Amino acid sequence: MQLTRRWLALRYMRNIDMKKSVLSRYHVNEVPIILKPMFYLYGYGIPFVLFLYFLFVYLTSKIVITGNKVFKDNPNYIICFWHTFICLYFTVFRKNRHQVWLQHPTWYMKPSHVMLRFVGVKKIILGSSGHSGREAADELVNYLKKGYSTVILPDGPSGPPFKMKKGIFHMAMQSNIPIVPIRFEAIPCFVSPNWDRRRWPIPFSKIKVTIEEAIHITGENFESAYHQVSTLLGDKCYAE
Repeated sequence: MQLTRRWLALRYMRNIDMKKSVLSRYHVNEVPIILKPMFYLYGYGIPFVLFLYFLFVYLTSKIVITGNKVFKDNPNYIICFWHTFICLYFTVFRKNRHQVWLQHPTWYMKPSHVMLRFVGVKKIILGSSGHSGREAADELVNYLKKGYSTVILPDGPSGPPFKMKKGIFHMAMQSNIPIVPIRFEAIPCFVSPNWDRRRWPIPFSKIKVTIEEAIHITGENFESAYHQVSTLLGDKCYAE
């Protein structure tokens, strides 16, 4: 009887897995061996090409950064910007040592994981909503307490765009690490039709980066800080 129940439970779980879309069926570390050659070509080939492209944009563009002193004034911090600017971040900030990032663990995120390694991120924590997200967030907080910095895109990983989620504020308050909002502007740039209207920098452009003052989150200023950070990031100006 016990074996029958176990068999039924395993069959039920297998049926659930088979109903998942191909985009969410496999964990990044559990891709079937028959698919691994294509998986590694996809996972390492795309970030390699993008890394070279972002480097070319970096070398040919005029980049103006204001407020960079805030990084020197804070030993570690939580960088915060909208998901639409992730390509601009990789273009401008090419050295991310002593950083830890939280990443979605499904297979199609492998290029993002590899790109983070290319730009020097020391630790990647795999987890998100529905994938041990609470445990991953707690692990990230522990790393922040040890002196690491991180980058969090508060409207990611799937939107809605330019809508702040409060998880970043809970992690900032638990770790006692300030949030540093950043805005990007690239002229000209290509806007892709993704959900986040991702900005892709192009060679020989002008990229402006504005780094705001660090904001410490407490129980008393939690709600006001939420609106302050959202405003600093530009809660409406990129939505058109």
